[in-house]
Amino acid sequence: MNSPPTARELNLCLCHTCGQACDMRLEPTECERCGAPLHRRKTQSLTRTWAYMLTALAFYVPANLLPVMNTTMLGSGADSTIMSGVLEFWQHGAWDIALIIFIASIAVPGIKFLSLGLLLITVQRNSQWARRERSKLFRFIELIGYWSMLDVIVVALVAALVKFQALGTIEPRLGILFFGLVVVFTMLAAMSFDPRLIWENPPNEETSDERIQG
Repeated sequence: MNSPPTARELNLCLCHTCGQACDMRLEPTECERCGAPLHRRKTQSLTRTWAYMLTALAFYVPANLLPVMNTTMLGSGADSTIMSGVLEFWQHGAWDIALIIFIASIAVPGIKFLSLGLLLITVQRNSQWARRERSKLFRFIELIGYWSMLDVIVVALVAALVKFQALGTIEPRLGILFFGLVVVFTMLAAMSFDPRLIWENPPNEETSDERIQG
């Protein structure tokens, strides 16, 4: 049974900016729709993904250790980290908010770190293992990335609720900034990874780029 031709055999390339299928035989090699430069593969994909992921991991530590907000109730104030906030909401019966914050702040970044690390290591080791499942794992990472800012939104809603009811005041602390940076860099890491490398298994990224451009 003959397999259908690949995009490379048809000289087609998908624009990484707008998703347009472009003819690589045209000069210059720019997207007809948005004018972005075309690449058959994302340039320096593994290097940039590692850099973004390790940066996010570095910010993840202070994001969980430093307080994310200060709550003042009836004249007494206290700083709260992400985990202490989860426990406080749980103890006061707001288990739904506690669960949202835990999933968005602890579970989702941890899953993204582990999943991206697995994808990067298996691609660099030229692994033939579970290619289809790894491709689905990358799509899952893209899916949960849309919900990465839930924790920041919940903190904003709680702050608005407290001030609206005149129960006290809530002020952000440095930890929320680090958490925002974690979200940004994990999203950049997922955007930089090229899932087609799962199926090609190049010996190394530089050789792959040279072979594709040549």
